[in-house]
Amino acid sequence: MIAKKLDGLGVDIIEAGSAITSEGEREAIKKIAGEGLNAEICSYCRIRKEDIDCALACDVDSIHLVVPVSDLHIQQKLKKDRETVRELAVEMTEYAKSHGLIVELSGEDASRADMDYLKSVYNAGIEAGADRLCFCDTVGILVPERSYEIFSELTVDKRYYQLKGMRPERSYESFSELTGLAAPISVHCHNDFGMATANTVSALRAGAREAHVTINGIGERAGNTSLEEVVMVLYSLYKQKTKIDIKGLYTISRLVSRLSGIPVAPNKAIVGGNAFTHEAGIHVHGLLANTATYEPITPELVGRERRIVLGKHAGRTSVVLALKELGLSATENQIDDIVIRMKELGDKGKRVTDADLQTIAETVLGIYQESKVKLEELTVVAGNTVMPTASIRLKVNGSHVVEAGVGTGPVDAAINALKKALSGVADIHLDEYHVDAITGGTDALVEVWVKLSKEGRTITARGARTDIIMASVEAVLEGINRLIQQEQKKS
Repeated sequence: MIAKKLDGLGVDIIEAGSAITSEGEREAIKKIAGEGLNAEICSYCRIRKEDIDCALACDVDSIHLVVPVSDLHIQQKLKKDRETVRELAVEMTEYAKSHGLIVELSGEDASRADMDYLKSVYNAGIEAGADRLCFCDTVGILVPERSYEIFSELTVDKRYYQLKGMRPERSYESFSELTGLAAPISVHCHNDFGMATANTVSALRAGAREAHVTINGIGERAGNTSLEEVVMVLYSLYKQKTKIDIKGLYTISRLVSRLSGIPVAPNKAIVGGNAFTHEAGIHVHGLLANTATYEPITPELVGRERRIVLGKHAGRTSVVLALKELGLSATENQIDDIVIRMKELGDKGKRVTDADLQTIAETVLGIYQESKVKLEELTVVAGNTVMPTASIRLKVNGSHVVEAGVGTGPVDAAINALKKALSGVADIHLDEYHVDAITGGTDALVEVWVKLSKEGRTITARGARTDIIMASVEAVLEGINRLIQQEQKKS
């Protein structure tokens, strides 16, 4: 699924895994290679024949042949010397090329390597038939200035090779005016100091022809360079378009996060939950005048939507907008009262949802709305030998409804039973579900926060109990009742 999405996004090369790793890895790589994608499918390989053989068995188009080039890696990790490693790089490049593979020869830990030795490895690789080169900042120690210097030297200074009398066997006429190495070079950065995107962009400015990136910046330790950051920096700040479909960035971010189990930090650039979320009253006021006041790019550009949330930093403008969404109107004095109460809630460290706002507003405005759906009884059975099952009895518009449901856990079973009971009456979709323990201990008070949607409308609601199942059902029921009330107001 991820490979297809990457291909649709416009990615040139997909490094689908390291074939030597395991049978499961090989199976996955082979399936991706057999999908008929436009992207070149690549496998990571060490300078070992068995790695290349495993890659060949997966029918990949290319290999990322990684050669340790720093003395630290050569001596401490491989227990070899420089000359032996260079000879292995040549031998494995020739072996891969003789079997029809595209070879990207990569200098591992290149940012800590002796530059003359690194160039000698690269040039030897080109003479052996390497199609592309790669410079790896394996431990993320580059800074943008140094990155620019290095790639300027590697891609512009042809005199080094001319003086050495080196003439690569393969011709790269299209790069003859751009590259000193007679082969395109890529940049591979890690984010240990938070510099991966800056270093990658600096390398591209200096002449690098390819960038190694990952969705959401996932990778070893602090991660690799983020695809979405590089693409949008180039697009928005340097006015350079890539083949990447920028409207698909958020969708693939969510997919990768869900399938990898690695959450995206809320403050992550471009794809983080808060990237286009505004709370501060000054910001919201400015946005209403012109969205460019507090947004460098529009959220729609990357397939997202703007969100205005409420909290202690929100002002009257945000509250007026939110009340309008809820179909409520208030006087100037009532708005002031609502703002004060909302800020008091925010000062306690609580997330101010639209459910909180509606409760506050209805209190201030003297409105009371009777629930259309009421919980009368809920029973849940679960155990290590029993599939979690829930039975529920509701009162819906004065009529009793009884239903049952199963799920992966007791909460899931209860929600499924609730949704079945309301099928046709209030068909809803549960978009988000969060649980927080408010107090400690086994009898902790838990707070459940949900986001529900129905026919394009979304709403948030909260439930708080010592019983997580009841808190979950309470939150969903509150959201359903408010969605019904909104529907009735509009009709």
